[in-house]
Amino acid sequence: PYEESSYYRTLESEDNMLRVGQVLGDALENMGIGVIHDTTLHDYPSYTGSYGNARKTLKAYLEREPTLQLLLDIHRDASDGANGSQLITAGTVGGQKSSQLMMVVGTDATGNYFPGWQENLSLALKLTALLEQTDPGLTRPVTLREHRFNMDLTPGSLIVEVGAAGDRLEEALLAANAFARAVLVLAEGANNG
Repeated sequence: PYEESSYYRTLESEDNMLRVGQVLGDALENMGIGVIHDTTLHDYPSYTGSYGNARKTLKAYLEREPTLQLLLDIHRDASDGANGSQLITAGTVGGQKSSQLMMVVGTDATGNYFPGWQENLSLALKLTALLEQTDPGLTRPVTLREHRFNMDLTPGSLIVEVGAAGDRLEEALLAANAFARAVLVLAEGANNG
């Protein structure tokens, strides 16, 4: 339960995607991976222009920290059902009910310059495979989109859909921790060969 600031949405950072991002960031830092967690609400009060707003923020970070290797845009899916209910995802982590994860990869299908988008696709497929090895059914299929979603700014960029608006926060947090473990496995593999 949370206080809605708009339809299926709250500005309370303890109850929204900022909390999921914080838990993910904390888990990565506890595993020895440095994190910058930006909490700017790029999509408030309107979704219109949110990627343009986020682009400015990302460019500023990349100027200050040009060695960033992984940029994650943390989302949750939102889709109304026929009766007005929200989509619920169903995964498990260690036998506990969790949200499912879905990697979204932008492409250059609209004609916007985006060489190397396939690197992000490769990253998404690797992370999905790792997650499925440890917790089968935790992921939804990788989704390719025709827009760039700022992923053209640097390799190692993904949108990660952590569950959906119908999921419980605790389920999303469990999935975020599983995602952090997969990132660690991938990072350790990259550093060992």
